[in-house]
Amino acid sequence: MRAVDVIDKKRRGLALTKDEMHALVDGYLRGDVPDYQMSAFLMAVVWRGMNTHEMTDFTQLMAASGDQLDLSDIPGVKVDKHSTGGVGDKTTLVLAPMLAAIGVPVAKMSGRGLGHTGGTIDKLESIPGFQTALSTDAFRAQVKRIGVAVAGQTGDLAPADKRIYALRDVTATVESIPLIASSIMSKKLASGADAIVLDVKVGDGAFMKTQADAERLARTMVGIGNRAGRQTVAVLSSMEEPLGHSIGNALEVKEAIATLRHEGPDDLTEVCLTLGAEMAVLAGVATTQEEARQKLEAALRDGSALKKFEEFVVAQGGDGTIVHHPEKLPQAPIVKAMRAFRRGYIASLPALRFGEAAMRLGAGRATKEDVIDPAVGIVVRAHIGDFVDEGDVLLEVHASTEAAADACIAELADVIVQQEAQVEKPALVLGYIRDGEANVADAWEAELLQAAMEARGKAYVPYSKFAVGAALQTADGRVVQGANIENASFGLTNCAERSAVFHLMSSRTEEKVEITAVAVVADSPEPVAPCGACRQVLAEFCKPSTPVVLANVRGDTLRTTVGELLPGAFTPEQMAYAQSAEQ
Repeated sequence: MRAVDVIDKKRRGLALTKDEMHALVDGYLRGDVPDYQMSAFLMAVVWRGMNTHEMTDFTQLMAASGDQLDLSDIPGVKVDKHSTGGVGDKTTLVLAPMLAAIGVPVAKMSGRGLGHTGGTIDKLESIPGFQTALSTDAFRAQVKRIGVAVAGQTGDLAPADKRIYALRDVTATVESIPLIASSIMSKKLASGADAIVLDVKVGDGAFMKTQADAERLARTMVGIGNRAGRQTVAVLSSMEEPLGHSIGNALEVKEAIATLRHEGPDDLTEVCLTLGAEMAVLAGVATTQEEARQKLEAALRDGSALKKFEEFVVAQGGDGTIVHHPEKLPQAPIVKAMRAFRRGYIASLPALRFGEAAMRLGAGRATKEDVIDPAVGIVVRAHIGDFVDEGDVLLEVHASTEAAADACIAELADVIVQQEAQVEKPALVLGYIRDGEANVADAWEAELLQAAMEARGKAYVPYSKFAVGAALQTADGRVVQGANIENASFGLTNCAERSAVFHLMSSRTEEKVEITAVAVVADSPEPVAPCGACRQVLAEFCKPSTPVVLANVRGDTLRTTVGELLPGAFTPEQMAYAQSAEQ
């Protein structure tokens, strides 16, 4: 099987078999498939996507390319947690001991950070003496003994993903939902957990800036996990502002300790309880999220979660007295406050800008070679919606030098937005993707493709003889069909997709109708994509995340979304701008 044939098949938008992907991935690891061919395949995926079966196969191939952790000898259901990253995200430090305290075994492999702040391993290594390099045997033995261990990922965990990600980073192929999801889930599958909870961040400080994109990523990962035999749940949480107060490694450990004392920031506590409740239900120690939440809150109140954290730190060589004496954690020599210049409500605290400022202090890495300073960082004293008086402390900068502290304060002075009118606090938890929801596509596809095939039989195509059928699914469960109708003056011809949309809109009884899925069928060698005009019409009446399945009469399918079909759609906002410019 030649790599070029696999690349060509994906370039044409056709689904690959597991054998074809295995030949490509295995050949790449052996060195038979060069970087330029793997790069071509990755770009084909960026443009053409993957269906759920392809993504699951691709993920499992990468997971199986190296070591796979066997946790079967550890009693109980092992539940892993993954966050897509954010600013001030120290949830693992709170979740792991809190869950272990109520009987959920936590065996977590974590990574270092590359970006605005350190990863979980960097945070833990700010604890004096803490060791994150555990052998597999020591890792499993510790989980059996105390119920929790967090160690650094080994170089042999999903090595195919490591090599492919390095290639994606230099070929502009990072931003692809199938590739992002496969990369994340390959490491989760190789880590050996029985179930997985995903914390998918949304907003300014997250990789996914919009909820629609975050939902697409979450559904994709949940689908991969469930198909791979791991019960998987995703929680969507906001990252418009830093999580908690602290940004920086030792500072975040200190805040985690305060949270385990039941004295932490409300938002951090809420996210940890939300994620923890999902994990506890998957682990079987509670039957409902409400019951699980009560057990977790009890562990915070009675001190058992804090005690488990101390036991965890000591087990991995760290100084357990930091639990009672957090001042033993690394401390920056310079601490400077930035105060409010006027009264008002906090309207914006863009998380990314805070993360980047913390990185420049030394709390994160711009390159893999950078050395993190565990003591430095930023403590944000106000959240969006809070009222502050003139002179109130907005933030504290913990820096290694006066100059660095002053530069950080100057940088953030233009970032914090205040206003006189009251500001509503943003929602923290934005939604859930639970078992079964990720496979909604499987449920609607067959029905909608059949409807599109039936519509194709009603096409009026005396000139081209090329019949196309389309079908739309609406939020209230209706299916609306359309076929292409030709005219001797080809410019007056109406495509199937537009026929369906116009039929729906002209027969609606309410002002707004939500289209939830689109299917198009034609008699063509490959699934046929909508023309430019139809793409713009779909963009007008659908969300960018609305799924689209394209098929030919032989059953070949290509799955995409309205946003992927037309990423630069003309919008009502652009129309309004154009009209105002003319005036």
